[in-house]
Order: sequence, then C-alpha cells, then structure tokens
Amino acid sequence: MTHTQTTPHSRSGSGSGSGSRELRNKVPEITVYFWIIKVLCTTVGETAADLLNDNMGLGLTNTSYVMGLLLIVALVLQFKVRRYVPAIYWLAVVLISVVGTLVSDNLTDNLGVPLETTTLVFAVALAATFGAWYASEKTLSIHTIHTARREAYYWLTILFTFALGTSAGDLTAERLNLGYWVSAVLFAVLIAAVAFAHFGLRMGAVASFWLAYILTRPLGASLGDYLSQAKADGGLGLGTVGTSAIFLVAILTLVVYLSVTRREESPVSQREA
Repeated sequence: MTHTQTTPHSRSGSGSGSGSRELRNKVPEITVYFWIIKVLCTTVGETAADLLNDNMGLGLTNTSYVMGLLLIVALVLQFKVRRYVPAIYWLAVVLISVVGTLVSDNLTDNLGVPLETTTLVFAVALAATFGAWYASEKTLSIHTIHTARREAYYWLTILFTFALGTSAGDLTAERLNLGYWVSAVLFAVLIAAVAFAHFGLRMGAVASFWLAYILTRPLGASLGDYLSQAKADGGLGLGTVGTSAIFLVAILTLVVYLSVTRREESPVSQREA
C-alpha cells in the first residue's frame, strides 16, 4: 500500500520539456510515514475528544462547536494552498479525527442512538460518498487530488471514515465486551489481511488503501482508550492528558521532519488525471 517516492528533482514544479506548470497533488504520497502519522492522529482524535469533553469541562456540545469551528478554519487553509503542505494537511486530519469522534459520541451519548445503528449509518454514508465521488470523477485515486471538487469528496470521505471507525471501535470494545487491547489486536489483524491481499493477492491499490484507511481509525481509537483509560476499566491508566501529549509530540516531530525533507510530496499522475 506504499508507492514509489518521487525524487526532489522530479518535484520541480514544471513539466518536463513543455515549460508548463506541473499539477501538484494536495494530499501526501502514501509512505510508511503517512501510516504512522495516520494512526497517531486517530489515537489523538479519541483521547483529545475525551480530554476536552470530560477533563476540561466543556461538555460534549460545546466541545463539538469549538472543534467544528477549528476544523472549518483548517480546511479553508487546506483548500487555499496549491500543494501539499504537511503542517496544514495533518492539522486538518487531527481536527477531523476529533470531530469524527464527536459526531459519533453526540449520536450515542446525547441522542441515545445505539452503536450498532451509528456504525451502520456511517458505513452507508461512506459508501454513498464513494459512489458519488466515483460517479462524478470516475476515480477514487488519491494521486489526483488537484481540484476543489475532488478535494471536497476526499475530506468528506475522511470525515465518515473517522466517524465510522469511532462507532465500530466502541462497538467491539464496549458493546461486544472485547476490551480495548483485544479490539486493537483485532483491527491490526484485519489491516494485515488487507496488506496481504494487496501485496500477495494483487488486490487493487485504491481498494486496499481505503480499506486500510478505514481500519486504522478503530485501531487508533482502541489504542487510545487502552492507554488512557483507568486500569479498573481495562486500560493502562495514562490518562487523556498524558496520552494526548505523547502522541501530539510524536505527530509534530514527524510533520517537522516531512516539512524539511518533503518526502511525501508528489506531482499529479498525468495518466490517472
């Protein structure tokens, strides 16, 4: 599910031999760094939502308003830039991870919607988004996110993957009583199965990517809960403050590294475009 990186010279910004401006992809190349930061972001999404909601006393509704506003600001910045900027992109991912968690929590905690129902609803919403995206663009590839419409489909898809992952993770860990650690192992095994299907059985790159992307959300959520929840509740007792701080520092370190090295930047694939 990783792809060959382009060299710094191939990311020059001009088309070879034509003098035309090269299209820039608005999202990162899929590398090992991408998957590491993605899992870190999903974990922060779970713990930060709990931190703001419970420890800081904002409450679920106020937390949702605040984080929703911050996400809008981050997405406006993301849509304005003309290329992939690690700091802006991953800020949007962290915030959409938190908001996706809050959307699921609002339905279950405030409105009393069962986790089975929210999981099904978000799965249908995600499938519908994929369907609309493909019908409009004839591709679900993330290597050609260079128009506002494609980027809008991309971020809507990301939002539903986080909301679905939150509901699915809570469903397995709490409602089905598997516990946080067992749930994390379960989703890790499913991700490994997707990797085997891709590399060993030649499953398509697009399908492999989105399946793995969906599954990393409940994996990160389960890890976040396992680290932060009290030992009496099946966790390690690190707390939401400590867990969030550790993962945010890790994300920041990797984002700074990627900003300097520009390892995840890539031009738009002209063949796919």
